[in-house]
Amino acid sequence: MPSQLHPGPVMAQPGFSGILKEDVRFSTGESAGPGEAVNGWFDRLMLQSGLRTAPSVWLLLCALTGMSLGGLLFVVTESLPTTIFGFLLGLAAPLALASYFRNRRQNQIMEQLPGMAEELARAARTGRNVEHSFRMVAADTPSPLGDELRLAVRRTEMGLDLGSAVRDLFERTGVSTLTMFSSAISVHQETGGDLIQVLERLAAAVRDRLHFVNRLKAATVASRLGAIMMLVIPPLVILFFTVTRDNYLNELLSSFWGRLSLGIAITLQIVGAFFVFRILRRSSRF
Repeated sequence: MPSQLHPGPVMAQPGFSGILKEDVRFSTGESAGPGEAVNGWFDRLMLQSGLRTAPSVWLLLCALTGMSLGGLLFVVTESLPTTIFGFLLGLAAPLALASYFRNRRQNQIMEQLPGMAEELARAARTGRNVEHSFRMVAADTPSPLGDELRLAVRRTEMGLDLGSAVRDLFERTGVSTLTMFSSAISVHQETGGDLIQVLERLAAAVRDRLHFVNRLKAATVASRLGAIMMLVIPPLVILFFTVTRDNYLNELLSSFWGRLSLGIAITLQIVGAFFVFRILRRSSRF
């Protein structure tokens, strides 16, 4: 009888090794160099974009699009600088697509967050405990926020408490407002308190923030579009002259002043793009 109640530790079985999905990440966290920072940025991009593609496959897609566009331009122009430019452009295209998916997913999560918080408050007001209410809300919430909540529910079914299960919502989504939600759950489990009032205030605060961000975007739409056009037009002009005129880049790079002017232009373009996208990112950060 005692052996049935306490069968001992569960031993690892090779037959079950393929059940869990491998968490593939390029960042190891062992150093703080530029390479580690780039790897961490790419890991966060793939995780927060909601793409169900392995990061290694997405990197392979970047290389494939880069070689395809670079090879196409080489066949058309037979110019090495044009080929390099096309390769870099094709290399960045999948990353830009993943960034677009991440921004769209974050916007959808922010729009779903007030309704989810209010529904959780209503479920808790009926007398159910937080875990039961959270499980009900997770089942009724659509994607993409519902996917993250249902992941937290599966973690609680595996033995984690609810506060630990929702602790990494910000890391998985990139929505900083979810930090307040996970903190409210954790504080309620540790010290108690009026969770219903906290959730209702969180829903009201998120709605006010969404209203402010929408008004800010409407007021600055001309400035944002102008900044984006200033970043997009110079590469398109260079690409146009490279395709329409033979040896355009070769003639430009044959002289010292041509190489100097092109290098300065590329440097200023990169610096300007960094500051523009950083400002746009901060102005719409949730």
